[in-house]
Amino acid sequence: MGRIKKSTRKFEARHLKKTLEDRKAHAKVKQRHQLAEKRRKKKRADGNDDGDAEEQGTKEAKSKDDDVELFEDMSVEQFFQGGFEVPATEKEKKRKKRELKRKREETEKKSNDEEEGEREGEGDDELETHKADLAALAEKDPEFFKFLQENDSELLDFTTAERDDLSGIDIMSEGESEDEAPKKKKKNRPKKGGDEEPAQNDSAGSSIEVTIKDVETWKKALVEEKSLRSLKKVVLAFRAAAHVNDVGNSDNGYKYSITDANVYHELLVLALRHVPNVLNHHLPVKESASGKIRIASDTKKYRSMSPLLKSHSASLLHLLPTLTDAPTQKLLLNSTIPLVPYLLSFRKFLKAYIKAVVDIWATNSSDESTRITAFLVVQRAAVIGDHGLKEMCLKALYAGFVRTSRQTSGYTMQGINLMKNSAGEVFGLDGMDKVGYSAGFGYIRQLAVHLRNSITNNSKDSYKTVYNWQYVHSLDFWSRTLSTHCDGLKEAEAGKESPLRPLIYPLIQVTLGATKLIPTAQYFPLRFYLLRSLLRLSRATGVYIPLTSLLFEVLSSTIFKKKPKPSTFRPLDFSTTIRAPKSYLTTKTYQDGVGEQVVELLSEFFVLHAKSIAFPELAIPAIVQTKRWIKKSPVVNLNNALGVLVGKLETNSKWVQERRNKVEFAPNRIDMVDKFLDEVAWEKTPFGVYVLSQRKVREEKRKIIEESLRQEKAKGRGGDDDDESGDEEGYVSTGEEQSEDEDMEDVEDGDGDEDDSNDDDA
Repeated sequence: MGRIKKSTRKFEARHLKKTLEDRKAHAKVKQRHQLAEKRRKKKRADGNDDGDAEEQGTKEAKSKDDDVELFEDMSVEQFFQGGFEVPATEKEKKRKKRELKRKREETEKKSNDEEEGEREGEGDDELETHKADLAALAEKDPEFFKFLQENDSELLDFTTAERDDLSGIDIMSEGESEDEAPKKKKKNRPKKGGDEEPAQNDSAGSSIEVTIKDVETWKKALVEEKSLRSLKKVVLAFRAAAHVNDVGNSDNGYKYSITDANVYHELLVLALRHVPNVLNHHLPVKESASGKIRIASDTKKYRSMSPLLKSHSASLLHLLPTLTDAPTQKLLLNSTIPLVPYLLSFRKFLKAYIKAVVDIWATNSSDESTRITAFLVVQRAAVIGDHGLKEMCLKALYAGFVRTSRQTSGYTMQGINLMKNSAGEVFGLDGMDKVGYSAGFGYIRQLAVHLRNSITNNSKDSYKTVYNWQYVHSLDFWSRTLSTHCDGLKEAEAGKESPLRPLIYPLIQVTLGATKLIPTAQYFPLRFYLLRSLLRLSRATGVYIPLTSLLFEVLSSTIFKKKPKPSTFRPLDFSTTIRAPKSYLTTKTYQDGVGEQVVELLSEFFVLHAKSIAFPELAIPAIVQTKRWIKKSPVVNLNNALGVLVGKLETNSKWVQERRNKVEFAPNRIDMVDKFLDEVAWEKTPFGVYVLSQRKVREEKRKIIEESLRQEKAKGRGGDDDDESGDEEGYVSTGEEQSEDEDMEDVEDGDGDEDDSNDDDA
């Protein structure tokens, strides 16, 4: 007979008796109802209608009649089987209740004692099983057994006390953190000889203090011998070091303790640099050409090293958020990259760890090299993980990026651009086709739903759902992502289109809609920012996007019709501003800045098509409209700049016309049209030469502005610019009552419900 399960024994001890009594009582009631029903059927068959009279009688008479009829229809065996139920007095009822309560307490106490004995018995069974496995190993593979005797004799002498040092870390396979694990009470167990073994690690006084000599010994064993015995000691010591600053650490019962700062530092460096190498030596990771990872997880060596891996991983997760030193943080993240294949088995733990890593990647205060290393950890998990893990990595990166983009200024823009470029790479990696497209479609649709709600909602502040930094950065992020992975040259080299290309059209439509939402002069910076995103997308993908009408709308604004006020304001930085302060709107500074942006964006648009065979027809409407505007405009500087632009457009049109007159194919030959002037670089065209010179001038201005910002930051006056614009510029505000939790919840959905009225929450 097999071993009875623990749950079965619990049921027998606690609930079996009551269950049997309930079933017996239920059988009595069922039998009584059956007999009563039989009696009623018999009366109806005889035509007896006395049932109505019986119903009019009192309850006592009916009960007596039922009992008489019941006894008449019952056999002798059935009568005695039910037993006699004598009404109990109040004293007897109380006595029975006390007796039942006492028996229940005794049963529970007995059950608890049995469970404790079972735990000890199971521990003994595990130890006996381990010894039997080692004996079988000595017979089947004597060479490997000899190797273990020479290099890791501690594994062969595996005792209960050593096993308890790693107790509680198996919870990582269930997705719980180490701190959440329930503390198991360790009892002194007698040895086989009858002597009692003293309890280990019950307090800090019984723990072993790590010295520099210990660390050097372990390091030598790990580097030269790849010793599993030393690996176990390092992992346990590293676990104590990771929790050294915890409150109440002295009662946690760790085998080792660290009191010296130098020992703490050397131990951290040892564990972070050499533990991954030793793990890879004993459990090598095999990666196929397709990127699939294989680890021999069905071997005894893997099962014996799995607790060490879990303990080390839990220590890394606990230590990562507490580190403030950038080099140590980077060292820990670098140590994690080779461990990612081993962590794939611990799914919930890996999800929690990736969240912690993304928090570092999405923190503007972190060192740039540390943020890049954190991104490499997430990228590694996305590359070798399955579909679910890939999707989780993409969502974590995008959510971290959106959360950080709330705070935007000249000092944080570089870090935000770093997140855009790095996260965008993951969406187009090999093997991410389906996941990247589905995630991109969901997030772009989410942006479209917010735009639709802003248009249809007539409330005063509905536009704030769209006109904020998070929304603008999200559109710019997808522009960069699609520009990177849908580049025409890359697709030609690969011989196929990118799976993300179908997202280009919806992104363009959403961006154009957001640009036209509020056409006032205060939001011209936002319009210019989004137009740059569309120009980048058009340049990389070759998709034509009509943008000149949006720029000529700016020229028809009232800021160019009224005489501006002189001011001493510093020129507005349009790369870090989406909403101009009201104090700027009527000034000469803002008028000149907007005029420069219009000329720049017009030139950047037409240079994309400088080699197009249709350039003359494309430039004619812009040339005519610009000349008409110059005749009526009182803005001298802008008139001169637009006059130069018109001259360059006319020159390039004539240059293209001359070469077009020499072609010998018809307009319906699309393949030949696409190859027109293919051998000429755009920089060699008349309009390309003009654009290059303008870019150099703007680059010099940008360097001057950046230098002034650095000087102000060094003097401690870097926050004045933000105070001048404040929430009015959209640096922080993304809506009236929008919180970070709402942002995260909204982003993690990855989709917008068209029929959901809650879509108004950005």
